[in-house]
Amino acid sequence: MIRAALIIFLVAALATAILAVTGEPGHATVEWLGWRADMTAAAFVLITLLLALSAMMLWRLLLWAAEAPRRAERARAEAKRRQANEVLTRGFVAAAAGDGSEARRLALKAADLADEAPGLARVLAAQAAEAAGDAAAAQAAYTAMLALPDMRLAGHKGLMQLALSRGDVAGAASHAEQAYALPRTGRWAWLALLEARLDVADWDGARELAKSALDRKIVSPIIADRARAALLAASAAQFEGDADPKRRAQALDLAAEAAKLQPTFAPGVVMAARLLAADGKAGRAAQGLETAWKAAPHPALWLAYRDLKTTETPRQRADRLRHLAALNPGARESRILMVEQALVAGDSSGAQQAVKALEAEPVTARTAALFARVAFVAGQPDEARMWMAQAGAAEQEPDWSDLDPEGRAFAYEPADWARLVVSFAETGELIHPRHERRERALGALPELPMSYEPAPFVEAHEAEAVPYEIADELYEDEDLPPPPAPRGGERRASGRRRLASGPRVAK
Repeated sequence: MIRAALIIFLVAALATAILAVTGEPGHATVEWLGWRADMTAAAFVLITLLLALSAMMLWRLLLWAAEAPRRAERARAEAKRRQANEVLTRGFVAAAAGDGSEARRLALKAADLADEAPGLARVLAAQAAEAAGDAAAAQAAYTAMLALPDMRLAGHKGLMQLALSRGDVAGAASHAEQAYALPRTGRWAWLALLEARLDVADWDGARELAKSALDRKIVSPIIADRARAALLAASAAQFEGDADPKRRAQALDLAAEAAKLQPTFAPGVVMAARLLAADGKAGRAAQGLETAWKAAPHPALWLAYRDLKTTETPRQRADRLRHLAALNPGARESRILMVEQALVAGDSSGAQQAVKALEAEPVTARTAALFARVAFVAGQPDEARMWMAQAGAAEQEPDWSDLDPEGRAFAYEPADWARLVVSFAETGELIHPRHERRERALGALPELPMSYEPAPFVEAHEAEAVPYEIADELYEDEDLPPPPAPRGGERRASGRRRLASGPRVAK
């Protein structure tokens, strides 16, 4: 306001100066209480502006003096707010560091200072109680949060975690359900409810929960679709082995929906193919497996593809597997499949050629077993044994076949399906319980004797050995007599090794 008055005063002064310069100063007369003043118009304007400016400044001074008590109160409130923020910050840091006693002391101090942020003070009180190991105080603090609409979600989360810490699964699920029912809820509530339903194998209820979470935009469409696909496969798994045709038809519908929803979800695709093949629809099963292989090759896919037909010759089966590998030739699983199809066809040279594409990769138990099989069919049992030894010590890799060579991939228990749903929904990755339990599948390794056989790989030389005599004492290299020149096909003996009178025999 003062700035505006100054601007007006300067404009008026400029206008008066212009009037004075032009030679037309004007005339003004002022009469007040018997007094009379004659002056120029410019002087009158300047005097009037000065009086107005002085009056305004006087008024502002009076207002400043009148507002002094209120201004002092605001300063005290601001100082208290700064102190409260500092105490809250130090309290949260102490709680995060696990210093329960310091956190509780600061929480009590913050309760007196943080009048404008009671929610933060209650959160600090709860976290301080947890850091101090006082479950009753933490329970009371989180319960007090439920009285504040903006703090209810945080209160339910804290109460759920306390219930889980003391093993009260039902109480934890109750708080998660109440939190999920709030207009503004958190993703943790959805995940806690999902896990609670998975624990009891309530696949249908879990699917409804995933759908509602998508509708409320709690989770992204990708996570919701992954969860629904895994849940559909879990539902199909419980009906797959049922003797009732209606249940098996229901399992087929569920597995087909899972494969359609997530073509990269191998358990759903494999299960749908298995059920379709059992229903006499091998063509549709093969088409689904081929589509999945194009999207994301997986070992279980080609195993299921291999078993679609049981009346074909090895050559025909190898041709089918080669066709599957050609759908995604750059993938690692396709390179492995090229080796497998050569082994199926009994093509040892083709297997040796195909396995070269895997030589640059890190050796795992699975690839070492594959190298051992290739070496065995190529007539190299000693090299096969070497790869078998590496397979026993190399890093394990899931092969997704069962321990029984005739068993099924993804033969999961309900608890395994529950873990798979959470893992696949969150990360898109599958779990392999048998691999996690370090169970080993040795059916992929060739059966070889553990001792050397007489002579396929170590043979005595057909030519007669011609030994030469040396003294029994040890000599330095420069003192040894020069050995005779070797005959054609014979190896020169080492100077430090004592020769035998005849060739060694393989043991």
